[in-house]
Amino acid sequence: MKITPYLICVVALFISCNNTPKNDPVKTDTSDESKQLLDKYTEFTLTSDLSHLDENYRKMLPLLIDVAEIMDELFWEQSLGQPKNEFLSRISNENLRKYAEINYGPWDRLDGNKAFIETLGEKPKGANFYPVDMDSTEFSKLADNRKTNQYTIIRRDSEGYLMVIPYSEAYKVKLEKASALIRQAAELSGDEGLKKYLILRSEALLTDDYQPSDMAWMDMKSNPIDFVVGPIETYEDQLYGYKAAFEAYVLIKDMEWSKKLEKFAAFLPELQKNLPVDAKYKKEMPGSDADLNAYDAIYYAGDCNSGSKTIAINLPNDEEVQLKKGTRRLQLKNVMRAKFDKILLPIAHQLIDPAQLNHVTFDAFFSTVMFHEVAHGLGIKNTINGKGTVREALREHASALEEGKADILGLYMITQLFEKGELEGNLEDYYVTFLAGIFRSVRFGASSAHGKANMIRFNFFKEKGVFERNKESGKYSVKFEKMQAAMTELSRLILQLQGDGDYVGVDNLVKEKGVIGQELQSDLDILKSKQIPVDIIFNQGKQILGL
Repeated sequence: MKITPYLICVVALFISCNNTPKNDPVKTDTSDESKQLLDKYTEFTLTSDLSHLDENYRKMLPLLIDVAEIMDELFWEQSLGQPKNEFLSRISNENLRKYAEINYGPWDRLDGNKAFIETLGEKPKGANFYPVDMDSTEFSKLADNRKTNQYTIIRRDSEGYLMVIPYSEAYKVKLEKASALIRQAAELSGDEGLKKYLILRSEALLTDDYQPSDMAWMDMKSNPIDFVVGPIETYEDQLYGYKAAFEAYVLIKDMEWSKKLEKFAAFLPELQKNLPVDAKYKKEMPGSDADLNAYDAIYYAGDCNSGSKTIAINLPNDEEVQLKKGTRRLQLKNVMRAKFDKILLPIAHQLIDPAQLNHVTFDAFFSTVMFHEVAHGLGIKNTINGKGTVREALREHASALEEGKADILGLYMITQLFEKGELEGNLEDYYVTFLAGIFRSVRFGASSAHGKANMIRFNFFKEKGVFERNKESGKYSVKFEKMQAAMTELSRLILQLQGDGDYVGVDNLVKEKGVIGQELQSDLDILKSKQIPVDIIFNQGKQILGL
């Protein structure tokens, strides 16, 4: 890997800050500030019942965890530009070092990527995917159509000109090691679908062609374990939203829960037709192989482990695969339960009116998260006016708007299915739990696509009178009829912005509503004062699993 200007800059800052010695560059913090940073998170142990797995599957899991650790190393390079241990060894304060490990660098992912090591300045929007001194004009003049490819990085050649390097070349040594381990794991699989996927995924790491393995992943049905691995999401690239970051999840499938969820995938075509938007914005029909499954997560690595933690997955992201096969929605129920018990319920007790508190339930939380993932498969993937894919047209705003679409369409789908008699409980449970969920997710901050999406929705709902805030108690109650109307209106707006590829319209929406107002900030400050954590960090690994 070449030494980039960004890497030189970061190393130089560490060596020179405050004239401290080279081996102790970060000023020791004797205050409680670094402890308060860590208090944003609460710990949770990732484990699962492995007794139903045969000996070969139990041998496979350590190999997959080894691969996940390589993905973790690669994400450190993409996020920061230098190896994890090299960076952390320069931080003398134990709490700051731990917080830097959680954030994969010195920028707080729950606070708009603000530097919590004061000498290091702002995080480059393009992370380490691009030269830090590159401007948009120079990038636009680069005559290499691979420059917007998800699996390439941009560097400077010996003469200072921009050049494109595929991931398979830039990270060759680590990817070859990961590929070999995945092949070794594949040979242990008793499930032919899983075996085929792992072999194709191992090849993809060496070729940057992930579509065949995505197709194979969608064909798996009876696999008792799952392994999501590779460069997947583009959240880390906040400059253009082009580049995919490395990550991995090792998952144990809950066959019983997955069986319960199967029926909902069958409603996708009908739900697509019923979307509250003109026909031209819903002409694409979701693939018929889409399905829903529940899992226990036993290992997170890389992008998904940085800052706030994912509780559900909707993949693949490849638009062609989605149209041919659909997507798989993975509900990580052990992590979901942890966030409900440790975070959402305490938030609800502080901010939801006591008269509606009984409507905050885990079943409703599970459903809102599940249908969020289902909703990623609805709407449109390609613009209706020749601007390319929605992701290409909306660039750095694509992820935030897509998360906002999934949230609001998920609630829209819940309403539709409830009215069809396909969901149990009370509709009010879903609506109040949804509002409580906004307070949880908005705390992820503006640097998170999920956080920004929730800011937009909160401000939109406020404008439409969806909730009422008691001035004396500061607690919120939902106006159910107004929520339905606002839900439909916001769904229509987002689907139209995506279908039109309206970058300017989305940019204005983010600027106007993707902010935290003074009143909401005061509510969030209450949650902080009550020491309600923002998110969780994991105790995880082979030893915890007894492997």
